[in-house]
Amino acid sequence: MVAGLPRPLLILVTGALVLGECTIGLGFLVPGESGLLVASAAVTDIGFFFGLSLTVAACAVVGDNIGYFLGRRYGARVRETRMVAKLGVRHWDRACRMLRKYGIGAVFVARFLPVVRTLVPVSAGTSGLGYWRFLATSVVGATTWSMLHVGIGWAAGTSAKYIEHLLGRASGIVLGVLVLVGVGVWLWRRRSKKLKAAAAQPADVAEEPVDAERAA
Repeated sequence: MVAGLPRPLLILVTGALVLGECTIGLGFLVPGESGLLVASAAVTDIGFFFGLSLTVAACAVVGDNIGYFLGRRYGARVRETRMVAKLGVRHWDRACRMLRKYGIGAVFVARFLPVVRTLVPVSAGTSGLGYWRFLATSVVGATTWSMLHVGIGWAAGTSAKYIEHLLGRASGIVLGVLVLVGVGVWLWRRRSKKLKAAAAQPADVAEEPVDAERAA
């Protein structure tokens, strides 16, 4: 179904999902990463791969920038907002700890961590991290992340098509084997019941004379 959509529409929708996920306030509502993997399964050539990857990376960078400037504008007060409360204050604290420990490297690493990637840009803005350093790291992180995920989705989609092709050819064989196994199990169980019945019959016969003697 996804593969049947026009490529420009698929790229724009996926970019919008990623932008929403990377923008604080929407990140907990929008399944950007899941949508990216689903859309990537429709990739069939290198041109589509780069078109989707670069568009998604650009949208992720825009989302990071929105978060950064919100953090710079509102400072530490962001921690007390409803947006952070919905995402989880523990995630905010984790983002701040990452920035204190790794500095600009946290912006790159956070791109690969759900939820935290939405909060680290805001935290970077509140911490006073230099904008150009932040922007450069955001671009590198977003591009690496998007190309990795699109590559995974492309590989998964290709593998799924190959497996579907093999299963289509082998379905008759698999069905035949299952039928044979089922018939074999049914015959074995039937034979086992007959053997048990035959083994129990002499015991019943042997008890009859005893009962007759007692009756006499």
